[in-house]
Amino acid sequence: MPDIMLLRKKMDESGMTVKAITEKAGILRETFYNRLKGYGEFTASEIVSLSNVLHLTASERDKIFFGE
Repeated sequence: MPDIMLLRKKMDESGMTVKAITEKAGILRETFYNRLKGYGEFTASEIVSLSNVLHLTASERDKIFFGE
C-alpha cells in the first residue's frame, strides 16, 4: 500500500496541480484519483512517471510506493 500522505506532501511541494502532474506523467486524472483511493495499484510505468515528474529520489520513491 502506497504512503498516500507522503505522496500528497511531495505533490504539494512540487507546486503543480493534480491536472499538471497527471498530464506530465501521462496518467488519466480519474485513474490517478482511483489509485489514491486504493482502487487498484500503481503500475511500474506510473511509478516511474510520477517519480520523474515529482523529482523523487530513489529513497523517496521506495518510501512512497514500496513502504521501505
